[in-house]
Amino acid sequence: MSASALEELSAIAAIYCGREECEVLEVSETNGISFRIQTSVKGSSGTDILLKLLFHLPLSYPSSLPNISLHSEQLTRTQCLAVKARLLEAAASRLSQPMVHELILWIEQNFQSVIKEAEIPACDGQSTLSVKIPEDDDIWTVLLHLDHMRAKGKYIKTVEKWCRDLDLAGRLMFMGKMILILLQGDKQNIKVHALLFMAGYVAGRPLNFAW
Repeated sequence: MSASALEELSAIAAIYCGREECEVLEVSETNGISFRIQTSVKGSSGTDILLKLLFHLPLSYPSSLPNISLHSEQLTRTQCLAVKARLLEAAASRLSQPMVHELILWIEQNFQSVIKEAEIPACDGQSTLSVKIPEDDDIWTVLLHLDHMRAKGKYIKTVEKWCRDLDLAGRLMFMGKMILILLQGDKQNIKVHALLFMAGYVAGRPLNFAW
């Protein structure tokens, strides 16, 4: 565990010192550091949206990316995945330097644009639920070509989980040395899946792919 990671945790705990703002879950010489941050962002209508961010800093951090999980009772699962994908993308540009506080500030400042880019309306705490039935033009079929696949079992479980979370039909195909993923579903969910691929890491390794 790096000294810089411990220093960063200490600084974050001092900054987010309000009630339930920061919860340290684990500090381990074998598993690294895990902690949860609660922060509020502004929705499109100005309503406060509470984000619960779970960070796991592996022993190799900051030379490798943190693992990030996101939960909010005011966001849909798809919205949470879209925000997570952009956070991972932002993290990739900050590799080899302490980044967690910068990532928290980044999502606080860019939340509305992230949701807007994904073209997914934020709930803003509204109690009414609007379900959009996809029309033919909203259904996409895409074929992804992966350059390689390390830690095959973990990769497959990750891809399957993303498909379930985003309600996509998918098939993973191994054709000799060629690895293909066929996806079909709502076009916005396909876009989120692509963002997760472009920014996603499994066991600290990038998911390289080509359209």
